[in-house]
Amino acid sequence: MNSLKKLRDSYIIWHANRIKFPDFAQSPVVRKNITFSGKVQNVGFRLELWRLAQRLNLKGWVKNSDDGSVIAELQGEESKIDFLIKSMQSLKRATVNEPHIVELPFSDEELDIKIIR
Repeated sequence: MNSLKKLRDSYIIWHANRIKFPDFAQSPVVRKNITFSGKVQNVGFRLELWRLAQRLNLKGWVKNSDDGSVIAELQGEESKIDFLIKSMQSLKRATVNEPHIVELPFSDEELDIKIIR
């Protein structure tokens, strides 16, 4: 990994770790497939989404799509997933169009959040 990418990645993790979370009201556990389109690749979007999901104790995965979008499948409290979506839309280094969200059936399998390359 080149030193500029390492520097960018460490900044993204630092930024994601600084985001303050509100006090979340308890909400139902849901599973959503979210497609973020716009300028979302090559700006650390996937890494920040992964780190925030990790901090929010969400489960699932995130990956780049061949069409230039980023796709995430997340399971957890609905209020936390909604907060994550709004946070990703507010990033200054990315341009996020309205995300496409599909509700999925809840899964009992025990997953961690992971980045698919």
